[in-house]
Amino acid sequence: MTTQGAVELNYSLEGPEDAPVLVLSNSLGTTLDMWDEQASVLRERFRLLRYDHRGHGGSSIPPGPYAIGDLGGDVLALLDTLGIERFSFCGLSIGGLVGMWLASEVPQRVERLVLCCTSARFEPPDSFDSRAKTVRADGVGAIADAVVERWFTQEFRANHPGVVEWGGSMLRSTPTEGYAGCCEAVRDADLRGRLGAIEAPTLVIAGADDLAAPVDKAELIRDSIPDARLLAIEEAAHLANVEQPEEVTRAVLEHLEAVAGRRSAG
Repeated sequence: MTTQGAVELNYSLEGPEDAPVLVLSNSLGTTLDMWDEQASVLRERFRLLRYDHRGHGGSSIPPGPYAIGDLGGDVLALLDTLGIERFSFCGLSIGGLVGMWLASEVPQRVERLVLCCTSARFEPPDSFDSRAKTVRADGVGAIADAVVERWFTQEFRANHPGVVEWGGSMLRSTPTEGYAGCCEAVRDADLRGRLGAIEAPTLVIAGADDLAAPVDKAELIRDSIPDARLLAIEEAAHLANVEQPEEVTRAVLEHLEAVAGRRSAG
């Protein structure tokens, strides 16, 4: 599907055609399969759109560096191509950055927002610059073990080696330029000044053990978006939706349906 210029996004569109649209956006180094546990439930109630970021999965790989506005523009172009005007959005990590950009750039189009395990400014930005350089020089495999270690808690890694191997395989299969280009998008992104422009009812989800996007970063987002709420999930690191799938799915559903219920009552 051609979206923005020469960028083609791989996507999956499931669920009732007349249901509200929900977009799921994944983390750096993953594909739309990251949301499999949520998708089995969410597609029963929503028109569920999952996609791979540029440079990831089955999407095309333009030369980097990328910017968050590029990734957000890809989503808007895809939605326009599919004839979707209004949508809710749930993004994790870099997907959360895309969600913040979209909700502040086109607030009239975003109905509800869920921001998972993310930050309006990932720090230190130099770490993403060095990661991009390492990946371009030596491949994604050079950083894979360290990244996967931060994705999951130590206990989860010990008790669920198959899931950890699945995550590592997904990461290692990410194209080098796509991963590096998205690292540079994270490096340069600072959306703190945009948060006050977000109008969509917002739920912020944090993993209590997330070292990549600590709870204090989630608190800043909550405090900066009018009426936003924060849920910290215990025994979860960066991929909280994989580590605690039932709790994340329940929280997303409750947020989206509570908002829908209030608007219907109004």
